[in-house]
Amino acid sequence: MSRGAVTEETWRALVEAATRARDRAYAPYSGYHVGAAVLAPDGAIFAGCNVENASYGLALCAERSAVAHLIAAGQTRVAAVAVVTQGPEPGRPCGLCRQTLSEFADDDLPIGLAVPGDKLPRTVERLGDIFAHPFRGDLVKKR
Repeated sequence: MSRGAVTEETWRALVEAATRARDRAYAPYSGYHVGAAVLAPDGAIFAGCNVENASYGLALCAERSAVAHLIAAGQTRVAAVAVVTQGPEPGRPCGLCRQTLSEFADDDLPIGLAVPGDKLPRTVERLGDIFAHPFRGDLVKKR
């Protein structure tokens, strides 16, 4: 399995951070707990979990939660992502999360997918392979 330029040690740290965040997920409606961890270019790791709401549209995905932590810490780029979902097979980020990631990374962003108990991602996919033609704001007329 190719894991891109991210080292095995870094993937381990990302999966571990995502797993810890997943353990704190608030998912009383779906029962589907997700944790994510994003890597900043300087090596800092920021984790997040899904947070559901009785008004379903207000739910926050783990990946967007992790990106929010990255931004709150003053970072603006994502170098890699690990997502830990329930098994038996890992799940991919939803469309909203893919669009959010595309705001802070390019198509080569490696996304590692795992389930609880995994120490490394079971698979690593590029953002561009799972999210073609993201809206990147270049079509918005600048005022």
